[in-house]
Amino acid sequence: MADVKPFRAVRAKEELAGKIAALPYDVYNREEAKRIVEKEPFSFLQIDRAETLFSDDVDMYSAQVYQKAHDTLWDMVKKGQFVQEDKECYYLYELTMNGRSQTGITACASVDDYLNGTIRKHENTREDKELDRIKHVDICNAQTGPIFLAYQSNDAINHIVEETKEMEPIYDFVSEDNIMHRAWKLDNPDDIKKIQRQFQQMNHIYIADGHHRCASAAKVALKRRKENPDYTGTEEFNYFLSVLFPHDQLMIMDYNRVIKDMHGISKEDLLLELKKYFVIEDKGYTAYKPLAKGNFGMYIAENWYSLTLKKEFEKEDPVEGLDVSVLQNLVLEPVFGIKDPKTDKNIDFIGGIRGLSELERRVREDCEIAFALYPTSIGELFAVADANRLMPPKSTWFEPKLRSGLFIHSI
Repeated sequence: MADVKPFRAVRAKEELAGKIAALPYDVYNREEAKRIVEKEPFSFLQIDRAETLFSDDVDMYSAQVYQKAHDTLWDMVKKGQFVQEDKECYYLYELTMNGRSQTGITACASVDDYLNGTIRKHENTREDKELDRIKHVDICNAQTGPIFLAYQSNDAINHIVEETKEMEPIYDFVSEDNIMHRAWKLDNPDDIKKIQRQFQQMNHIYIADGHHRCASAAKVALKRRKENPDYTGTEEFNYFLSVLFPHDQLMIMDYNRVIKDMHGISKEDLLLELKKYFVIEDKGYTAYKPLAKGNFGMYIAENWYSLTLKKEFEKEDPVEGLDVSVLQNLVLEPVFGIKDPKTDKNIDFIGGIRGLSELERRVREDCEIAFALYPTSIGELFAVADANRLMPPKSTWFEPKLRSGLFIHSI
């Protein structure tokens, strides 16, 4: 039973939404984030990455940076650049990329659901990465970055969503990366109750992206429960900001690999080794994008190859059967000695949004070989999470990315 509740959002003023909305804080390094804030002073990065408002010699994790994030947020609220809703609502958030749309429900999901496994995960989190967002949420007294959740598509919810989208949107803008963003307020009490009931009937919902933000929100809640022994469970800190999408609207892109040093292995010896496991086709100079699960593209010495896994090496296990696992277990570790792709400096990861030309560029400039993968499916993600297992690192790349700053949850 999933607890997904409406909330009184602190949200961007309509005419400023396109200026405030920003990609997630962890998409940028410090220099990139600072350039964006200099170019657009309203950018939410000034709150999500408040070190952009300081000189470069100031530690980005210092207390004054988190305090500045708090002060900037609530000063913008005071100035009316953000407004707080006077009643609890859901919001619809639609993103359209290359003519393809997905519409999620902006709401608050339950920390207890995360802790008890109703909200399922497919990645581990690192404590050092959590610590930054724990401080940010706790000091700002708000959750500023939504967690991207997925649920099995539901006809009753879909019907309400489509009816609501016939109304006038509260936000309608196109971001610099040519993504269209639209949002609607869903405040009809009957519709709110119907949506809540539909989520209550779901056994599980799933984290698609934002595992560290989710873990951080949970740890802030546990901290505040300890500080407030009389807590009732209804306090806002017991919930976290989310956008929930039906599974059949989501697109997962490929997450590709490049190897910097082949350690003297020749192309001929490599192909001989790969023939044990794959059917190999020479594709010449034409970039090759994998066509199905179990099919890989390989680029080496200005030549593309198709690698198709032989039937006898296919696995039914939800983790071992993933293409990222197949590549890791049959090629990256035994051939190139990459035991832990999270820490090995000889491997790099390229999101599918950058295209196969980026793989070719990296091989020309600083790598020796590239592998293009077929995207992990949302069904595979659900299967791994349902088995209480974890995916290998860099298994999924979701596009388009949710923007921060449109909706904020005050705790």
